[in-house]
Amino acid sequence: MKMPAQEIAEKRTGANFRPPSGSSQLPAALALFAIVAALAIAMGLSSCAGYTTNAASTGSQSGSAASVLSASSTSVDFGTVPVGSSATQNLTLTDSGTDSVTISSVSVSGTGFSVVGGGFSGSVAASQSVNVQLEFAPQAAGSNSGTVTVASDASSSNFRISLHGNATQAHLSMSPSSVTFNDVSVGQSSTQSVALTNNGTANLQIASATVTGAGFSIAGLTFPETIPSGQGISFTVQYAPPSAGSASGSISFSDNAPASPQSLRLTGTAVAAAGTLSANPGSYNFNDVAVGSSSKEAITLTNSGATTVRINQVAASGSGFSVTGISAGQTIAAGTQASFTATFAPTASGDASGSITLSTNASNPSLSIPLTGTGTQGALSVNPASVNFGSVAVGNSGSSSVTLRNSGTAPVSVSAASASGTGFTVSGFTAGTLNPGSTTSFTVNFTPAAEGSATGSVSITNNASGSPTTIALNGTGLQALGSASPGSVAFGSVVVGNSDSSVVTLKNTGNATLSFSQVSVRGSGFSISGLTTSSTVPAGGSLNFDAIYDPTSATPSSGSIALATNGSPAQISISLTGSGAAATESLSLSPSTLNFGNVQVGSSNSLTTTVKNTGNSNLSISGVTVSAGYTASGVTSGMTLTPNQSVTLTVVFTPTGLGSDPGTVSIASNATGSPTTISLNGESHTVLLSWTASTSSGVTGYYVYRATQTGQYAKINPSSPASGTQFTDTGVAAGTTYNYVVTAVDSSGTESPYSSPATVSVP
Repeated sequence: MKMPAQEIAEKRTGANFRPPSGSSQLPAALALFAIVAALAIAMGLSSCAGYTTNAASTGSQSGSAASVLSASSTSVDFGTVPVGSSATQNLTLTDSGTDSVTISSVSVSGTGFSVVGGGFSGSVAASQSVNVQLEFAPQAAGSNSGTVTVASDASSSNFRISLHGNATQAHLSMSPSSVTFNDVSVGQSSTQSVALTNNGTANLQIASATVTGAGFSIAGLTFPETIPSGQGISFTVQYAPPSAGSASGSISFSDNAPASPQSLRLTGTAVAAAGTLSANPGSYNFNDVAVGSSSKEAITLTNSGATTVRINQVAASGSGFSVTGISAGQTIAAGTQASFTATFAPTASGDASGSITLSTNASNPSLSIPLTGTGTQGALSVNPASVNFGSVAVGNSGSSSVTLRNSGTAPVSVSAASASGTGFTVSGFTAGTLNPGSTTSFTVNFTPAAEGSATGSVSITNNASGSPTTIALNGTGLQALGSASPGSVAFGSVVVGNSDSSVVTLKNTGNATLSFSQVSVRGSGFSISGLTTSSTVPAGGSLNFDAIYDPTSATPSSGSIALATNGSPAQISISLTGSGAAATESLSLSPSTLNFGNVQVGSSNSLTTTVKNTGNSNLSISGVTVSAGYTASGVTSGMTLTPNQSVTLTVVFTPTGLGSDPGTVSIASNATGSPTTISLNGESHTVLLSWTASTSSGVTGYYVYRATQTGQYAKINPSSPASGTQFTDTGVAAGTTYNYVVTAVDSSGTESPYSSPATVSVP
């Protein structure tokens, strides 16, 4: 394929330029190429083999390196085994070498450990195994350790396997260790409780219990009975003598504990039926007894029979009832009397009932004496139960009357009344005794010393239940709390003829309305607005007013605002300072020069600058003038800028022809040095490139490359090749020389080599 010579020209102010004659041509054909790469990798494989002995094996290494004997485990744990039982474990010995192994012995050491099967000695073929059965049969409780030693002609000639087992054992203890029944009347019975405890480490299995001895029996056990380790059970032993005299017997327990069977000794004495026992009085009513005190009554017992009566047990039942003066083991001879005391000491008000019960060997073995009584108690009530004084102004006081009443059934002694809490006091109180239904009164006072909520209480000391009795107190002190923010105002420099103001906020953080009896201002040029003696600030609210400074001369001034209030503080003072200043007018620009760079004809570019009043007086804009080709917005005639105010001026460059186009924006104002000028610089340059079309088939477009005189070529239309034979380069800068080349590209993206370069200098 042939491609005509390129033609590259610069278009500047509408003129076309072609490269000089003799320029080189693009190649005649587009070349396609591919790279095929092959990668060969050689790999090698190596291996090794060997044998190792069991990690736990020990002993000499005198055997053949090809005969290796190993065990299935380095240690054997039998776990927990009860004494008297046994457990077995299997141990496998394997010849893991290539030659046979001769086992000379398998021996066991350690209490309770033995070989019970497979005690092998002889030859073991390669890759073959033999089993050894081990047993742990402990004889005593505790932790046991041992060792299995295997002797052979293997490379690991002697090795050992550790053994471990934990032996547990049940242990039976009885409480009491013997049971004795004293003076049980014939025809009656007596029982006692016995506790069985397993103090061992294994379950206690009780198979049976055998009772011997006339009149003895047990209840509460079911066989077989299991008692877990550390636990216990109880049962009862009964003695019902068939005749008078002494008796002995035992309970024999058959179980899995050591020294089984264990025996519990039983003894008893029986007496002939005794006489009849009676009480006088046979019942008693204590009537009213105050809680905290007690009442006593003597009761006489009479033995009207012909034999001695023995007291086996004395018990009092019912809340507050008790008995003294008689105890178990005491005897009353035939025809004689004995006395004891019944006591009623109520712990709460209300009716109570109970009894005293005597268990004896009399013909009437259980004698019960019913008891009744009524507990009485004083109860102190207050009215009101709490006092809310509401809102009370600081410096004033509020009071409330409190009534005490004895609403109980016994007298109440009231000894003291005291108040706690800031501002609370008690007056009119007199100590004394209140009978049931009686009342007395006193006064509680609240005198707040500061604003805000206050809480307290009155404590009344008395002998009634729940003493001291308390009365909750609360109230609120009313007071206005004024403050000014800021506490001082510094106006700084204010131009003479102008004025400045600052907002001052009065806050009332109290709970009463803040009012003002006096509002005054002193100092040259100072005044206020929005605050008079008729102004008020509600509780929790605020009020804003203006402090104003209007200087009449260029001199410093100081003054203050004084407020007299009804709250705290009584006087609020706000200091004022300021300084008069002569008027100045000044206008600044940032930046003062705008460079728009290269802008294509038909396009535009905008830049901004900040226009600021740097004087201390208002600045008036009287006009804005802009050079041809440029427009300006944002600043207009008639605009006023206050001191330190700034606005943004936007300038737009829209070239109508090629070349440089300098200009200015001129702002006229009342500022010193007016008008103020902004320098403008803009230009418009393009390069028009053209070339002859390629005659090769398959060409879909052209890529254009550009370079400065000292730079590398770079593609300037990388995203889309030119479809025709012309291209306009708008990205050039004035005063720069460029070199251009062109390549043809086909549909697969393959490019031809560069054309001959064309050189263009942009003025």
